[in-house]
Amino acid sequence: MATVHLRIGDLVWGKLGRYPPWPGKIVSPPKDLKKPRGKKCHFVKFFGTEDHAWIKVEQLKPYHAHKEEMIKINKGKRFQQAVDAVEDFLKKAKGKEQNSDGKGDSKGKKTPNKPLKILEEDDEDLSALKDPSEKPVKDDPHFHHFLLSQSEKPASSMEPISKRLKIIEEDTGSTSIQAADSTAINGSITPTDKRIGFLGLGLMGSGIVSNLLKMGHVVTVWNRTAEKCDLFIQEGARLGRTPAEVASMCDITFSCVSDPKAARDLVMGPSGVLQGIRPGKCYVEMSTVDPETITELSQVITSRGGRFLEAPVAGSQQLSNDGMLVILAAGDRTVYEDCSSCFQAMGKTSFFLGEAGNAARMMLILNMVQGSFMATIAEGLTLAQATGQSQQTFLDILCQGQMASTFVDQKCQNILQGNFKPDYYLKHIQKDLRLAISMGDMANHPTPMAAAANEVYKRAKALDQSDNDISAVYRAYIH
Repeated sequence: MATVHLRIGDLVWGKLGRYPPWPGKIVSPPKDLKKPRGKKCHFVKFFGTEDHAWIKVEQLKPYHAHKEEMIKINKGKRFQQAVDAVEDFLKKAKGKEQNSDGKGDSKGKKTPNKPLKILEEDDEDLSALKDPSEKPVKDDPHFHHFLLSQSEKPASSMEPISKRLKIIEEDTGSTSIQAADSTAINGSITPTDKRIGFLGLGLMGSGIVSNLLKMGHVVTVWNRTAEKCDLFIQEGARLGRTPAEVASMCDITFSCVSDPKAARDLVMGPSGVLQGIRPGKCYVEMSTVDPETITELSQVITSRGGRFLEAPVAGSQQLSNDGMLVILAAGDRTVYEDCSSCFQAMGKTSFFLGEAGNAARMMLILNMVQGSFMATIAEGLTLAQATGQSQQTFLDILCQGQMASTFVDQKCQNILQGNFKPDYYLKHIQKDLRLAISMGDMANHPTPMAAAANEVYKRAKALDQSDNDISAVYRAYIH
């Protein structure tokens, strides 16, 4: 692919992390704002937001050449407003040229430049970038790759378009939903009037409940460790004493727990969900479990006249907090539709996959791939070290190639910094690998790569890494 040479003043499409390409203009950065070290990038002002960011050259495309392509894939209101702002800019620029041709140089008053929206990386008050109803976003790891490093920061640095660029995508089909924070800004989520219950306030559940409350849902919570409910009660949630009570009080009850045994116990154990199920009540299982567990839960819920949906989520604690999960749903289609505003609050998109069990299968396959990939990355990092190569250079090269992603960059940086704070528990990815291997056995399909990765994670668990992040699989190679 031929290199496109861009310069100050060019109109471009800039892509920031996992967000859609956005129209902008390459501008000169403030004199005291240093360029990020080691990255070829341009300073871009984005239309429609007045935000600025350093964008790597490979994430920039010329505006006119790619306009039709971008308009086809992005159809949200705010996106269209940004495109309209570009067209207005072009019309004004053309008008100025015509005036200049006819009348010579204009000597009108200069409009004073607005100050750039530049924030301290550790600034507690990000209200300039956010809707007042949102909570501050501090130290979001998904943006560290784009922020100026602490060592390079001048008196002030800038946070790129973060929350505000979670663009609303118009619903083009049953699988397309909106991101929670963009809808908070645009006020386009109308929360269901159904009473929502939520069981399980772990890494994923906590972020989900927070977003449900933030979007105006009426939520009743329960957790095995009751103290975890306190924060959500302060935010407006109601407290359920048992899973049975939550299910009986609520129209739709969600659960998100650690494994198949916990999921079964929650439904069929003492004071379990099943005791609160009545005809018409909905139960949504969000835990990552095997298809057989889903089939069993579906049967017992529907035997009481209840309606069942499985909806495991792809993502991490940070994505859960951000309302950017991907939801895989299967089972009762009418429950899926009833959960529309909830899924919009907690995720950026959802997929309906048909009969119950299909979402569990797809989720296990996805996590099998992720777990195997993470183990391979850890193996590469340790092999680089063992052969006298720089691990940082390995990462820099990796992030310039076809495998570049926020996931790779963040996990590798965490490894190099020795930071294994859990974003997704290592013990849970090992559980998912085990279940995926079992699913392969039942389908008589080989899973040798997953089996090898599973052994590495088992080794990491033996080294007391269970409650660390999945990136702690690295430690299995150095002990």
